[in-house]
Amino acid sequence: MGNRKRKGIVTFGLAVLGVGIIAAIFMMLGPPRLLAKSEAPAFCAGCHVMEAEYDAWSHAGAHRRQMCVDCHLPNQNKTIHYIWKSIDGMKDTLAFYSGRVPERINISSHGQEVVQSNCIRCHESTVAHIDKVRLCWQCHRRVAHRGTGQMQTL
Repeated sequence: MGNRKRKGIVTFGLAVLGVGIIAAIFMMLGPPRLLAKSEAPAFCAGCHVMEAEYDAWSHAGAHRRQMCVDCHLPNQNKTIHYIWKSIDGMKDTLAFYSGRVPERINISSHGQEVVQSNCIRCHESTVAHIDKVRLCWQCHRRVAHRGTGQMQTL
């Protein structure tokens, strides 16, 4: 009976794991265009705390054609992109629903590394011959969310 009980527990555990994997795949790919919707700037602006960033982005000139994830998530390969999308999404969701979102959102040091890497990736031929020690938005202030719009506010 002990061996049979152990087999039952293992079978149940594998079934739960299988259902979990299927549910995760469904959530990523299943609902119509859920993945595409979650990468759109309007989705990011769905949190009232992101309204100012969304408004600034909508006035950002050439960068208006980019999605939030183009700058704010690693884009060197899809696996890393979706891992960080999941991590950042869960972190943002927990912060929002726990009421721990600051009034003024500041980019983290990891976020700065990701954005800097994406700036260089997109503008590779332009920045090939310059010193990359400074962060791009230290000179190009109008690409940072708070520096866009009619008047520069930095």
